[in-house]
Amino acid sequence: QVQLVESGGGLVQPGKSLTLSCTASGRIFGIDVMRWYRQAPGKERELVAGITGGSSTSYADSVKGRFTISGDNAKNAVYLQMNSPKPEDTAVYLCNMMLFSIFGKRNYWGQGTQVTVSS
Repeated sequence: QVQLVESGGGLVQPGKSLTLSCTASGRIFGIDVMRWYRQAPGKERELVAGITGGSSTSYADSVKGRFTISGDNAKNAVYLQMNSPKPEDTAVYLCNMMLFSIFGKRNYWGQGTQVTVSS
């Protein structure tokens, strides 16, 4: 069984920093794509950032220049460093990985971690 577990969420003041982590466990042979999504109450799920091949990154316009995604394939982990967060960044953040395991190539989701940006 493959599981993704996020950590690092919580309450953060505007302008401060927060780093989210997500680690995959199980019989994993490799990871193709790592992504962070977020979903605020009453809104659609939004792709925040993605990383492929361990180094090619992409970001939503709303977080470009403030958030940084990074991955560690040796640890089956992906991180999201959130610098200068704004109240509108408040949401449940979910990690997503397209990975290879004994079950083949599949898409997996974490359970989500709440991030609240407020003074």
